[in-house]
Amino acid sequence: MSLLRIQDLSLTIHGKHILKGISLDIATGEVVALTGESGSGKSMTAFATMGLLAQGAEASGQIHLLDKDLLSLSEGQMCEIRGRDIGMVFQEPMTALNPVQCIGDQVMETILIHGAGSKAEARARARDVLTRVGLPPDQFPLSRFPHELSGGQRQRVVIAMAIALRPRLLIADEPTTALDVTTQAQILSLLLSLAKSDDMALMMITHDLAVVSQMADRIAVMQHGEIVEEGATDELFSEMRHPYTQALFQASRHQANLPAPVSAAPLLQVQDLKRSYPLPRPHPFAKRPRFEAVKGVSFEIAKGERVGLVGESGCGKSTLTRAILGLDPIQSGHITLDGTPIATAGPDTKRKIQVVFQDPYGSFNPRHRVDRLVSEPFHLLPDAPQGPARQEAIAQALVAVGLAPSEQTKFIHEFSGGQRQRIAIARALITRPELIIFDEAVSALDVRVRAQILDLMADLSREYGLSYLFITHDLTVVRSITDRVLVMQQGEIVETGPTKQVLDDPQHIYTQTLVGAAPTLPDIGDPHAANAAV
Repeated sequence: MSLLRIQDLSLTIHGKHILKGISLDIATGEVVALTGESGSGKSMTAFATMGLLAQGAEASGQIHLLDKDLLSLSEGQMCEIRGRDIGMVFQEPMTALNPVQCIGDQVMETILIHGAGSKAEARARARDVLTRVGLPPDQFPLSRFPHELSGGQRQRVVIAMAIALRPRLLIADEPTTALDVTTQAQILSLLLSLAKSDDMALMMITHDLAVVSQMADRIAVMQHGEIVEEGATDELFSEMRHPYTQALFQASRHQANLPAPVSAAPLLQVQDLKRSYPLPRPHPFAKRPRFEAVKGVSFEIAKGERVGLVGESGCGKSTLTRAILGLDPIQSGHITLDGTPIATAGPDTKRKIQVVFQDPYGSFNPRHRVDRLVSEPFHLLPDAPQGPARQEAIAQALVAVGLAPSEQTKFIHEFSGGQRQRIAIARALITRPELIIFDEAVSALDVRVRAQILDLMADLSREYGLSYLFITHDLTVVRSITDRVLVMQQGEIVETGPTKQVLDDPQHIYTQTLVGAAPTLPDIGDPHAANAAV
């Protein structure tokens, strides 16, 4: 008997069709993955199941959790089910957690709201469940706040909240999108072990086919609010009958066509860079300790070279990036761009380096139109173009990233995630920089949009001779889009070399760990590889 049975579920929001006759069964102890591009209806299926629909949404059909039709229940009745019978792990833990409430209280809250024990019993249960997800109270006290934890640790707290009352169904909505490969492997292994040990059904929502191939029993592929293909994981990957499924698979294995690297003089030089931060004094009379975030890092990027930087969260990638951009002071070492020290560089040098951030929407002012957003770097130019020349430069930048010049009159909320990332790249290109830093620029994009952005970067490299430093946790992307890779651990570069050589034959034990933790797609026609364990 199915634990969750969705039958002919349709959903409209203010008259717009979002879901169109969805039918899906999940049995107790089964892991079912919903996969597809952004906007395919994956998350809305989960929200409909949880009863968390937006105002103006109208759902029809049936969602049965055992003998209960969830769509027919009142909000009060759904509040009894949420947390107790259905738990949910959200994509972004920092927004799912209360920043002014300690983690112990947030895990206890689920238990107390449902009257599942006294405050003392709830605290004891919180300790047990946090220990179970890898946060033992002796190392991570219940009094800690979310901002004191890393991204992976915050995600573990969200999982602890979701499983505190041992729900029958756990929904995980993109739970590993922004995590590095080793943390991702730990979280996926944790979710899988919880589902199997507690005999709990798991609905996994993700756009990463490599992830679902390694942990799902069945896969449902969604497109435009419909399930276009469904089946056991090994059968689906070996057959892939629907063209959309085939397109997703090909996009997941996409390799950008980079131009051949050319030998050139160094553009960016980093020599013996050190950066540390002061820590709180252990007592009032103690000397203030310091945390060494970057420990004597040295490397070069030549003109026209594409370099990747990989490593776990907290290894020092972001600190190094801020130092290169001149946004963070350094204790010792030298950073030069085209022979000019970054620390004392003027606007003429600074225009040669630009950055594309991970979250394009968060890096734009939503009140400004695209033309103003894209032209922001013009303030670095002593003779910035004005009037028709300015409009022509904006149009050229938009065309270079595959957008129409007419898009410049729109606001940023009118674009999809992939289009926003293209606009962020256009903004970086408009001053014709020689080096662009891409900071996790494709981690939140679905596979087909990611493939388009990687092709765009290859085209720009070919057309403009662009150099870039590509920072990411996705080793598949690094392999596709870089000539050389730097592997960073605890503030040091532990291995460097040609990308293919480092990833195919890693020498350092840390690099071997990263490569071993990265999920991989199965080979077509190898059904046993598709269902390998995490």
